[in-house]
Amino acid sequence: MADIIPPEVLLNAYAQGVFPMAERGGIAWYRPEMRGLIPLDERFHIPHGLRRALKRRPFELRWNTAFREVMLACAQRPETWIDEVIVDSYEWLHRLGFAHSVECWDEDGLQGGLYGVAFRGAFFGESMFSRKTDASKIALVELVTGLRKAGTILLDTQWMTDHLRQFGGYQLARKKYERALAAALEVDGSLGEGIVP
Repeated sequence: MADIIPPEVLLNAYAQGVFPMAERGGIAWYRPEMRGLIPLDERFHIPHGLRRALKRRPFELRWNTAFREVMLACAQRPETWIDEVIVDSYEWLHRLGFAHSVECWDEDGLQGGLYGVAFRGAFFGESMFSRKTDASKIALVELVTGLRKAGTILLDTQWMTDHLRQFGGYQLARKKYERALAAALEVDGSLGEGIVP
């Protein structure tokens, strides 16, 4: 337990625009100059091919039924920032109602998903994975649907990638991001208990 990042430390860091990543020397803390976000309004874009996949309903969508499994699946890549300390720390946040997973299941099991941290009016996306085509993308669409219902106003992706740009992802410079984050933190109440549709 000594190696776990306490929940209050994690939440305080997120509230200041800082997040942890595991490195060889231990846990490093980041506050990027340019921050990635996904819009939760009409600017959120679902690519045409994904719209067709969504109509087929290839997966059963679930929230918070396999949080640790999702984290471990996200960590299964050649280079990862998710180690045992990160997994145990976020699992603690999950038990407290602040960290959530969205999962895509089929008859073969868990095929994709994502996880992140919900705090007041913000959701901080951490990582996603896919074992079958479109699974992580479908999980992202489900996340956005749930966040909209919960009244979330900011979806932070930390960094911006080409994968996220296809959904309308964009970047904000640090000062603008911090203003957007401050507005999200003014939203009454924690989304920890109300995020699941």
